[in-house]
Amino acid sequence: MSLPEHRQYAILGTGALGGFYGACLQRAGLSVHFLLHHDYELVHKSGLIIDSKNGNFTLPEVNAYKDVHKMPPCDVVIVSLKTTQNHLLPQLLPPVLKKTGVVLVLQNGLGMEGTVAAIVGEQRVLGGLCFLCSHKIGAGHICHSDYGAIKLGELDATAGITKRMQQIASDFERAQISIQMVDNLLLARWQKLIWNIPFNGLSVILNASTAEIMAHAESRTLVEQVMQEVARAAKSCHCLISDEFMRKMLVNTDKMIDYKTSMKCDYDAGHPMEIDAIFGNVLRRVHIELPMISMLYRQLKFLEHAKTIS
Repeated sequence: MSLPEHRQYAILGTGALGGFYGACLQRAGLSVHFLLHHDYELVHKSGLIIDSKNGNFTLPEVNAYKDVHKMPPCDVVIVSLKTTQNHLLPQLLPPVLKKTGVVLVLQNGLGMEGTVAAIVGEQRVLGGLCFLCSHKIGAGHICHSDYGAIKLGELDATAGITKRMQQIASDFERAQISIQMVDNLLLARWQKLIWNIPFNGLSVILNASTAEIMAHAESRTLVEQVMQEVARAAKSCHCLISDEFMRKMLVNTDKMIDYKTSMKCDYDAGHPMEIDAIFGNVLRRVHIELPMISMLYRQLKFLEHAKTIS
């Protein structure tokens, strides 16, 4: 299945990730429609502001909506909501997805594509792994501080590199976003978890940024040990992650700017954290002992509960 020559995009979740990628697509000339909640009034009136390491830009006019039923049906619907809002997807997806359209899931964690497939069907779902450092400065104002590349794959493990993957990749490359197409989305998910599990979890528990974690010998050792446990979990799901890949993740983190993870941002703001998507789904899927991941999961659950009742 291929997509039309002139593709319309919908962004469900115009936050630090969806807002950045959607703005880049619109700047490149694509038709993009943004669903917003808290930021709707300001973005509808004044557009989006992007402060980027690759050059700042402003979109004074965007197609902004606060009601999905007022959005046009689109060829590619990008799900960039926090996974804590995925209970809304059965109401959000059907009105905005063309009958011939596809859903691209740009979310953290494991098993998110399956949640979407239960709504729209497995053959209409792709997944993307975003390697992006960005955060919101204010309403409609996003700061992109580092990276930005996406790994893109089909949910159907037998599909290989499809025509529609190539079409979507070409749109992102036109928007100056680096894309790597992969034929094993599950492996790509586990590779992202190699970073997400230790750094998201430890950043909250240790109240530390990435640079602070990497600078201290004991916390750095913790990162390495958790990475090894994630690799064992991946292997139990027939996804092999090499020691060399893990070393590369550490080197890349050493090189990147000091960064506060998305989970730490959510915790500091008093928002729900993506604990189940990143940690819980791993523990539910993998049937081997994972003591470090289990401990991180329970610590994060305690901290979230304590902050809720404080």
